Amino acid sequence: MKTLSADGWAGRRDLCYAGPTAFDNEPKTPRQIPVPAEAQLTESAKGLLRTIGRWSLAALMVNTMIGASIFGLPALIAARLGKWSPLGFLVAFAGISIIAACMAEVASQFREAGGPYLYAKVAFGRFLAIQNGWLTWLSRIAAVSAVANLFIIYLSEFFPRVRAPLARAGVLTILIGFLAVVNYRGVTGGNRLSNFFTVTKVALLGFFVIAGLAALALHPEIRVTPATTTPTSADWFEAVLLMIYSYGGFEAALIATGETRDARRDIPFALFAAIAATTVLFIAVQYLVIHTIANVATSSAAAVDSARRFLPALGVQIVAAGTLVSAYGYLGANMLHTPRITYAMGAGGDFPAFFGKIHPRFRTPHLSIVIFAVVLLFFSIAGNFKWNALLSSVARLFVYGSVAAALPALRRKQPHADAFRLPGGLFIAALALLFTGVLVTRMHWGEFIVISITAILAFVNWLWARKQPGRSESNN
Repeated sequence: MKTLSADGWAGRRDLCYAGPTAFDNEPKTPRQIPVPAEAQLTESAKGLLRTIGRWSLAALMVNTMIGASIFGLPALIAARLGKWSPLGFLVAFAGISIIAACMAEVASQFREAGGPYLYAKVAFGRFLAIQNGWLTWLSRIAAVSAVANLFIIYLSEFFPRVRAPLARAGVLTILIGFLAVVNYRGVTGGNRLSNFFTVTKVALLGFFVIAGLAALALHPEIRVTPATTTPTSADWFEAVLLMIYSYGGFEAALIATGETRDARRDIPFALFAAIAATTVLFIAVQYLVIHTIANVATSSAAAVDSARRFLPALGVQIVAAGTLVSAYGYLGANMLHTPRITYAMGAGGDFPAFFGKIHPRFRTPHLSIVIFAVVLLFFSIAGNFKWNALLSSVARLFVYGSVAAALPALRRKQPHADAFRLPGGLFIAALALLFTGVLVTRMHWGEFIVISITAILAFVNWLWARKQPGRSESNN
């Protein structure tokens, strides 16, 4: 029988490693052991397990995009655009689709964890990669802490006392701690939990939307005519920024590329399927809210206030419970993929090495998961929703711009890469840079200060990384 080399062995999907004696004294024939059918696990070069298929990746993106923002933002968007707010999501969809198209080509060239940090490192080098890594991490922390705060707001519909500082801190500790434990013990458990939350939240949202649209059709007396407004350009820009926060998350799911089965085929499919599905839900919820609440701009829990107009008490409680499931599913999705940022930076030598450690039994970046959970808990306890939402949106605009710029750079560096090739890619990348650049100009001083501090920290990080022994000058 032909003997496999170590490289050939690692590349086989129908075999798994039989232990340290398989290659001790060549020539020996390695034992053939079938991969468990339940997952068809394949171990990557970094030691992570490839268990995420295309539908699970799409579900992870949907789970990340449909967080509590779909319930927290309709009132803020309606306050700026009024009756035009559903149309605003089509504008945001067009911009996000351009960015996602660039992301589809760039991300499909990589098989490792790291997401935009990794893309920038290959395209532009270590300095911009570290800047990108910090901004990605900031955008995820801000986004998730905002949703954690919304979770407490909606939970108070059932248990008003959770707003008390000690009770709030205790609930957040339990919620975040449970997700950390599940993901610490294996990506399969975190992936299954993410899929469960995605299916549940989409079903509950579907119930809310279908019941609401049916009520408007059958009982026109409950319909509210939105106030006539004439949005200014500033209103449109700020509304689109808030919508960017709603969509934000599809790029974060790609941080876990090191655990996807077939990046080239699965990433483009998952991106466009997830964005199309969430756009339909965003528009439906926004339309329903502005046509059932008289003064929607003042509502702090728009979905629940809307449900009270056409559902009985039990139905309202179901919608309120749906917001909790949606928010917690969002937290779970981020606990799955966000720690892979610091894992990739640690494994690549751009962060302290312990961030890149993999648990010998569970094969997860366990220390990165624990550290993310602790930082997330701190920001969640100290955070607030609106400011964190805008901060997250602005931070991710820089990340989106870097991905668009990486497309032509990677085409020059890797012209024959085995990857998805976007038709008209250079033109679409230019449009994406224009879109993100215009929106960045709407940044407020508060976000500018935080972004600047983050950039300074990343610069110090780069100075540290380039002085570490064993680093190639080409990466500096």
